[in-house]
Amino acid sequence: MKRLYLVGGPMGVGKTAVCQELKLLLHKSVFLDGDWCWDMHPFSVTPETKAMVMDNIAHLLSNFLRCSEIDHVILGWVMHEQAIIDGLLARLPLEACEVISVSLVCDAATLTGRLQRDIDASIRAPDVIARSLARLEQYGALNTRRIDTTGLTIRETVQAILALSRDKQ
Repeated sequence: MKRLYLVGGPMGVGKTAVCQELKLLLHKSVFLDGDWCWDMHPFSVTPETKAMVMDNIAHLLSNFLRCSEIDHVILGWVMHEQAIIDGLLARLPLEACEVISVSLVCDAATLTGRLQRDIDASIRAPDVIARSLARLEQYGALNTRRIDTTGLTIRETVQAILALSRDKQ
């Protein structure tokens, strides 16, 4: 049975690092960072670009799910609204596929510290802290399993995700 791991969370919570590690631990796996589908300059969020990004992500995930060489498909993306998750899942070929939907969260101080390190390294703009903290609260309303990464290493977070899939067996 294939597995689709949807790993959401606010910017700076550690989605990319966790998904990369998860990919390495799962045999026959692939990781798609949803941000790769937004990598445009200038960055523009409009109804047209939102639809394009959703279409691109759905297309890539569908191809991964149909590929006989891939057993584990991992998507890391902000996914802060249930409509994003539901809309994406509705477009995917999920026959004989277990979906594991996870939201990574952490406390505000931890998130601020992680983002500040990125700002100091010129990886992110200073306005990311307020935007990410505002989205943090939205993850409590989602139909996902929440994993609080405060104080967890990347490996510990990955193990928590893997435990969720083992719980379903």
